[in-house]
Amino acid sequence: MARSQRWDIDVPFFIEIEVAEADIDRLDHVNNSVYLKYMERAAWAHTEALGLTWDTYQSLDAACVVRRHELDYLVAAKLGDTLQVATWIEENDGRLAMWRCFQMRRASDGQTVLRGRTQYVTVRLSSGRPCRMPTEFAQAYHAVSKADD
Repeated sequence: MARSQRWDIDVPFFIEIEVAEADIDRLDHVNNSVYLKYMERAAWAHTEALGLTWDTYQSLDAACVVRRHELDYLVAAKLGDTLQVATWIEENDGRLAMWRCFQMRRASDGQTVLRGRTQYVTVRLSSGRPCRMPTEFAQAYHAVSKADD
């Protein structure tokens, strides 16, 4: 199987999203800004699957906020496509920052549509200022290894 039809890690967490008409731009494909929304949905679903809820964030007075996105748009997604949006933690320094990876595949043929990485930093909800990552974050958001080529 071609690399573009496989997951980049052995067993990723993923959600499925069906491309809706509101996601399509004048070029008749998913608008680039919409992929960020898909990534956010997958990231929150993964966070909750790891046992961290919004209530947890509030009780710890801490959150992970985006510092940087790196995106590679590989193939256009179209209206009606079902996308499998996978995410995993690639790096976590256990102090302030982590990198979360994303891979989106078209469910019908496994073709990778997008690969991306997002760097998050930890901030206090009460102030918005950077802070040390709570132990709960460091433990839940542990890095996983990539699949063998």
